[in-house]
Amino acid sequence: MRTNWAGNVTFTAAEVVTPATAEDLRALVRGSSAVHVVGSGHSFSPIADTTGTLVSLAGLPEVFEVSGSTARVSAGMTLAALAVHLENAGLALHTLPSLPHITVAGAIATATHGSGSHSLSGAVRSMEVLRADGSTVELTSPGAVVSLGGLGVVTAVTLDVVPSFQVEQTVYEDVAWTTLLVQLEQIFAGAYSVSAFVDWQGGATLFAKHRVGDPRAAFPGRPASAPVHPVPGQPALHCTVQGGVPGPWHERLPHFRAEFTPSVGEELQTEYFVPRTRAVTALRALAEMSTVISPLVQTCEIRTVSDEDAWLSPAYDRDSLAIHFTWVPNTPAVLALLPRLEEAIAPRPHWGKLFTVPPALLAARYPQWDAFRALLTEHDPKGVFRNEFLTRYFGSSASS
Repeated sequence: MRTNWAGNVTFTAAEVVTPATAEDLRALVRGSSAVHVVGSGHSFSPIADTTGTLVSLAGLPEVFEVSGSTARVSAGMTLAALAVHLENAGLALHTLPSLPHITVAGAIATATHGSGSHSLSGAVRSMEVLRADGSTVELTSPGAVVSLGGLGVVTAVTLDVVPSFQVEQTVYEDVAWTTLLVQLEQIFAGAYSVSAFVDWQGGATLFAKHRVGDPRAAFPGRPASAPVHPVPGQPALHCTVQGGVPGPWHERLPHFRAEFTPSVGEELQTEYFVPRTRAVTALRALAEMSTVISPLVQTCEIRTVSDEDAWLSPAYDRDSLAIHFTWVPNTPAVLALLPRLEEAIAPRPHWGKLFTVPPALLAARYPQWDAFRALLTEHDPKGVFRNEFLTRYFGSSASS
């Protein structure tokens, strides 16, 4: 792997290694001066890059162990593979992101949120982390969960799980922009998971995922007469089943089927989190810039995320609205636009997406920023897992 999935990041690593055993991984880490782990490569920022050794965990033996209401799983396992294991055991995760193709550790380390109103990092009970000296520690602190890969190599994760459940998905079209704003809270409370896709040209399409057995709420708009892709004009072949047909949680909560690569071609992504108390204000501010957003955006998804205690989660300590942009693959134009959006809504950005918020501004938006900086120094004093991305935002290690 020399580039990320989208091709907008070329890794600068001297080598890319996929260890076959835990001992191979341990020896590699102990013998390296710079290491970083890459998951499925679905990040659009250089968060996974390193000038040293880029490590994939895909070759390690699989771990899946259930104990009561928790499951201990391989950090490098994809969420799609984990979902099959859980379903076979009669269990489920409380949420899944739009793409089940990403890895467990990658999703957690970047605070990727999912369907419903929670992020995957909120399900973490503990993590097994291989440090630069070859020792393994079990971390349970909320500060360690969203680690950006800076504390060491996460090799296994213990997650909260729930009994398996069924979901049915219905798409509602032709929802007026004013209706979305006026009924924002009711719409997002109307189903287990709700996504509003907007094109910034006056309307919205709602993807409502109802947990079977839960009360059903009325939604504005009209039910779609045929399957709908989140990107207008794209065929819905790769999307999960719609039309109100019940199915297992892992075959409905993501927008895309696990057996297909969900791409419309090259793209870029950005996601901004704002407090729910500022949701409508932020959306109005972005709507005022619709003439500059529309030419660059393929689609924009709006979802809600509940507050959580992971220090570097964009939803830390506050219920949030997440505004996700899928851009056309024009990096210079997108990067030129982002500062205008960020000034207008003052967000916390998704760590694995494109953003330009300066370090000082970002630090001011996270109450535990300095505490996480101290955690980096504690667990990686020599800066083995520090890369250019982490150094930009948290500084270099004391010993490097």
